[in-house]
Amino acid sequence: MDPILGMIVLFPYPIDSYRGGDLTGWMRCDGRLLQISENQALFALIGTTYGGDGRTSFALPKLTAPDPHMSYKIATQGVFPMVD
Repeated sequence: MDPILGMIVLFPYPIDSYRGGDLTGWMRCDGRLLQISENQALFALIGTTYGGDGRTSFALPKLTAPDPHMSYKIATQGVFPMVD
């Protein structure tokens, strides 16, 4: 099953060291800036809610996990959510 683009999941294990790096299609919710041109679909969903200038960049949310071995990740690839 493909994740829904923009969904946030709390991973209960240190995924950054899992198989040598991040899972494909997921990024840590650490407030980093992303280029809109490289992430247009995700920008369409979250816009500049968490930062960025809205012309060339936008930011991911910055979320702190309840335990240092856990991490929040956002799906940067997946199914675009549809509204009926």
